[in-house]
Amino acid sequence: MGIRTDLAAESLNFSEKDNYFCEKNGSFELHFAEISDNENVDKPSGKYATVYFENLEKIVDFSPFEQQFLKAMNLLIKSRNNVLVVGLGNRNITADSIGPKTAEKILATRHIMGEFAKNIGLENLKSVSVLAPDVLGKTGIEVQEILTSVVKKTNTDTVIVIDALCAKSKDRIFRTVQFTDSGIAPGSGVKNRRKELSKNTLGVNVVAIGVPTVIQFPNDSENLVVTPKECDLLSDKISEILARCLNIYLQPGIEPEILLELV
Repeated sequence: MGIRTDLAAESLNFSEKDNYFCEKNGSFELHFAEISDNENVDKPSGKYATVYFENLEKIVDFSPFEQQFLKAMNLLIKSRNNVLVVGLGNRNITADSIGPKTAEKILATRHIMGEFAKNIGLENLKSVSVLAPDVLGKTGIEVQEILTSVVKKTNTDTVIVIDALCAKSKDRIFRTVQFTDSGIAPGSGVKNRRKELSKNTLGVNVVAIGVPTVIQFPNDSENLVVTPKECDLLSDKISEILARCLNIYLQPGIEPEILLELV
């Protein structure tokens, strides 16, 4: 049995797929491709954008990543008028904490819209809600069940989920960010796959942002996954970077310097 991976780029040859292109910006590479419904592959159909970079600890300037992040999101999302950002995972498990850590740094604005926003000089705010629903073992409720209710009640038009993933190669760990509009199954990165979150299940557009934090141990009979010893520091850093980029993407009408002061 082969080693499992959540990364489409490890399962498929992107260069052979529809609308493929590659763009480099400094040490960052953006690869984009589409998977159609009639392809016999183990990944769901949809658009996939993957950004690769060098050792996270050695990067000083992340502005090239910010530019590629924004490009990837614009390739996948048509509307950001009423967005729900969801941080998936368990904050108490370091390798599974990227979702909650990123979510806590996202500026929630749904409650400060309309006249109130105008009165405080933020009339250009987009409506953003944020949720970190934790895991089934703690809540007894599937994330899909929670989001189905929240999406309907808040009239959300786009859900953005952030989660940890599992990679095949150790060279992908904390060096890759995958974006896709095909949805995601919570817990896949730590081998605890739950009910799918996608347009089919939630009824609205779903974009998943995933970072591989673990690889499956070659001896699968042990049911082990491996993560770097610096996983805690790397999780903190990538979460901060993702949150910054996502805040800038979600609020294009607000100057980044002002926006980041509000978080």
